[in-house]
Amino acid sequence: MQQKRSTFSGTIGFVMAAAGSAVGLGNIWRFPYLVAKNGGGVFLVVYIILALTFGFALLLTDVTIGRKTGQGPLTAYRQLKPGWGGLGVLATLIPAIIIPYYSLIGGWVVKYSTVYLAGQGKAAATDDYFSSFITSQWQPIIFHTLFYAATAIIIFKGVNDGIEKLSKVLMPVLIVIVIVIAIYGCTLSFTDAEGVKRTGLQGMAVYFIPNFEGMTLGRFLGVVMDAMGQLFYSLSVAMGIMIAYGSYLKKDASLIKSVNQIEIFDTSIAVLAGLMIVPAVFTFMGPEAMNAGPGLMFISLPKVFSSMGAVSGTILGAVFFVMVLLAALTSCISLLEAIVSGLMDHFGWNRKKATLISTIYGWLVGIIVALGYNVFYFEYKLPTGDVGQILDIFDYVSNSIMMPVLAFATCILIGWVLGPKSMTDEVQRNGEPFYRKGLYIVMVKFICPIMLAVVFLKAFGLFK
Repeated sequence: MQQKRSTFSGTIGFVMAAAGSAVGLGNIWRFPYLVAKNGGGVFLVVYIILALTFGFALLLTDVTIGRKTGQGPLTAYRQLKPGWGGLGVLATLIPAIIIPYYSLIGGWVVKYSTVYLAGQGKAAATDDYFSSFITSQWQPIIFHTLFYAATAIIIFKGVNDGIEKLSKVLMPVLIVIVIVIAIYGCTLSFTDAEGVKRTGLQGMAVYFIPNFEGMTLGRFLGVVMDAMGQLFYSLSVAMGIMIAYGSYLKKDASLIKSVNQIEIFDTSIAVLAGLMIVPAVFTFMGPEAMNAGPGLMFISLPKVFSSMGAVSGTILGAVFFVMVLLAALTSCISLLEAIVSGLMDHFGWNRKKATLISTIYGWLVGIIVALGYNVFYFEYKLPTGDVGQILDIFDYVSNSIMMPVLAFATCILIGWVLGPKSMTDEVQRNGEPFYRKGLYIVMVKFICPIMLAVVFLKAFGLFK
């Protein structure tokens, strides 16, 4: 029997939940690294332009599909167009592949939060602390279990009492913490052993001022590709999440206003995340430390906090990792909800049954991913040239292969099979103006499919 569909109580609840999904680990640990790697302000400008065009088109499409059909990702596509249900399966498989390793990383954040809250931040700054932790057999599994249990409890509570209520509390708290740390990071100063003084303001300049040194056409295209890839992480598009959340949006809510607010929240938090990390790392470790990549959060930042002194470093480290924990939790909740909503709509299960089955699956597969660093350890060379383990393979398949394929196929469905009018009519159903309508049509029909094809080819090492 089909279960009665819940709805967000209002636009604010939807925006907070959607923004909470968008503001996750991708913004906090990946965005700053990409900015530093890609010429500072050069990347920022490219990212913002793409967010307002490419990201806007994909985000609006996902949310509109959800509200138009009133279905989760598993069944929404077949309701839009019979014969296209395979896209719904793909849209559900993506979060199903992501959530086990995302929960594992969330468990790592729980571990570091407890370490700093216990005043043991100095230990976390040692060279082999992170590798010793993730290669141990039981600790990562225990923290993965704690993190995933918290995620499942919120989903059990439902849309209004769980997702919406939590998002309305956590998002404002998260934003305040990010702003405070970002401001504090810009006030720092440090003189290294060679007598070189570096300041947070200098780090802020590295972050914001475009650096065109060595910026060839090929490198600039690489910046564009990195920014496009980051938008998938940042906006939670092409993974079923925004379809699920859109399906809970009331028919009288303004889609345009909601999507605009999500764009603003996400882009602002992403920029602040960089401002929170880059000046501090630059001040205490120099510009070369930014090459640490996504591992920056668990390896470089603890060293930064340690350099600040026992008291201030421990306090700031605790605040930082608690903030990251909140961001990771809101994102993991949205991943699980995308799966649960699809199962409820397809099989007619109640929320408890769908959540229980999804939770058991994610927990067990998460354990397998955790054991990929010890019991099941192996090294596999990806088409991009990177060498990875189980977690890296899951991440590569979901983010580099499946998400571009889903986004590309969705653009073909909306742009050429159904026609953009199928979406624009839903957007304007309440009579609100759609100022970016022309842009949306051009993006979804022509530009997005081309860009997504390039992203897909890049995943196989064809664009380096």
